[in-house]
Amino acid sequence: MRAALRLVRAGNVVVSFVGTVVGGVAARAVGLELGRELWLLLVLAAASTACVTAGGNVLNDVLDVEGDRQNHPDRPLVTGAIRVRNARALAVALFAAGVAVAVPVAIVAPWVGVILAVAVASLLAYELRWKARGFVGNLTVGGLTAMVFLYGGAAVGAPLVVLPFAAMAFLATVSREVIKDMEDVAGDTARSTVPKVRGMGAAARLARGAVVAAILLSAVPYLYYLDPRSVAGIAYGAVVAAADLGFVVSVLWLPRRLHLEQTVSKGAMTVALAAFLAVAFR
Repeated sequence: MRAALRLVRAGNVVVSFVGTVVGGVAARAVGLELGRELWLLLVLAAASTACVTAGGNVLNDVLDVEGDRQNHPDRPLVTGAIRVRNARALAVALFAAGVAVAVPVAIVAPWVGVILAVAVASLLAYELRWKARGFVGNLTVGGLTAMVFLYGGAAVGAPLVVLPFAAMAFLATVSREVIKDMEDVAGDTARSTVPKVRGMGAAARLARGAVVAAILLSAVPYLYYLDPRSVAGIAYGAVVAAADLGFVVSVLWLPRRLHLEQTVSKGAMTVALAAFLAVAFR
């Protein structure tokens, strides 16, 4: 069980589920009082996100076994805790479950079907082709993270409201992906990543630039639908400021302390979820 949880990267799966829910409640702006029907649609959409995320993580390990022997020798497929053949079957089952669970939601909210189709196609393209191309792969992962929030918003009929949050998530994820490539540069023999092609300095500048853009975007809700004097506005400001500080720390020492930096970035993204949730109570 422990190996299986590591294979699907349970922490990422939980975050994707929560991110979809947060996207939905933030889009509707009624706190947690969505009503039974919308909650059902949103939970089904979140379950779909979790399944697809888990399937993508398993597929990633299946295709990265050789690289993980150097970069991540404790991964379940490298250690033999789980057979590659079984992992392939699990990935297919998870993708199928993600699509099946989303069907009732897509019937009511067609944009859910569109976003799901784009997400699955992008994920497969990333794993089979774009990951080796470095920055294109970074952009794809950023886009997939952004779609989590749009998926939740679409499930409750208001995807455009959470577009600023999706954009922030996109930029923050691109920064973290570049940092991860910097950390794994020695073992990425088959990938044309930014640090390999352009050098560690250029990668550090790119990661910092993405973080700066994400921080600037965090003010956008105040320009359109969030009153800075309201309880929701104050709560959002306080929590998003903490997340922004985390993102600053995540690029502060680049290109040194790479493992710490990408870990801090991941933590800051989790804090940002709480900031986005505050917007639901506007």
